[in-house]
Amino acid sequence: MTTAQQPLGSGFGAASTAEEVIKGIDLTGKVAIVTGGYSGIGLETARVLRAAGAEVVVPARDVERARTALKDVPGAEVEHLDLLDPESIDAFAEKFLASGRPLHLLVNSAGIMATPLARDARGYEGQFATNHLGHFQLTTRLWPALVAAEGARVVVLSSRGIRFAGVDFDDLHFEHRTYEPFLAYGQSKTANALFAVEVDRRGQAQGIRAFAVHPGLIVDTGLVKHLDPAALQAAGALDSEGRPVRDLKRQMKTVQQGAATSVWCATSPQLDGLGGVYCENVDISPLVTPENEAVWAGGDGPGVLPRAVDPKTAARLWEVSERLTA
Repeated sequence: MTTAQQPLGSGFGAASTAEEVIKGIDLTGKVAIVTGGYSGIGLETARVLRAAGAEVVVPARDVERARTALKDVPGAEVEHLDLLDPESIDAFAEKFLASGRPLHLLVNSAGIMATPLARDARGYEGQFATNHLGHFQLTTRLWPALVAAEGARVVVLSSRGIRFAGVDFDDLHFEHRTYEPFLAYGQSKTANALFAVEVDRRGQAQGIRAFAVHPGLIVDTGLVKHLDPAALQAAGALDSEGRPVRDLKRQMKTVQQGAATSVWCATSPQLDGLGGVYCENVDISPLVTPENEAVWAGGDGPGVLPRAVDPKTAARLWEVSERLTA
């Protein structure tokens, strides 16, 4: 690991918003790509980056829906991209590279959660294919533009869902084990965190640094559409009238608070020279030690499991992902 997995004391916290963490930062002349940038925390991320002066490109499977969602983000560009379609990813990357622009900020914010079993055209499990492999292919295809920025950052949206599962290299696509939506989600989110570790290791000599982010629990986005509202109420995420519960001690946040760590990782000078770490609540997360893992898993406190930031596992995942997306 290139940076110690321990908090910096950033001065921000769970209550901080994306607007607060970017205050005073001028992104004029910078180019950003935000996947999922037309809904939820992705939209808020795109909005504040654009307001700070960045050129913002939002890849979208549904271009018209994205343009409608971004109507209040003047100047945001929308291009077609489907993370489950390798040819679509290549076409988007080729068009961007042909523009000759460097890529200073790549925020891989799009994702799906706890979906019913689905497979892409290659037979790959849908959550792993969307959340990890699609972003792996996009990032590696855009690598020349990241290098050209001479100081780029890649932000990968992970989740506390890392607690549900590590990466099962023997059965990535649930061909031999029973499919469980949250098990598959956990695997994909652990893969996201590991991806940031290896992007950083491979990229830092070329000026590319990477960070994984847990945004918090934000239930008023499309991410929870496959979850039963009754289950969310039972978990205390929705109140008796179906409204989102805000509880910062449990990292239950607004969209504006949920986008803060992504924006901080993408732009903050506090992270200059750092990378390869998992962040939450607008700071680097502490490492969960074996003796407190059970307490962490059953609670709401910050922390990242060692398996989600292990350099050897990250390197193995990269090699496997190269083969799967070749």
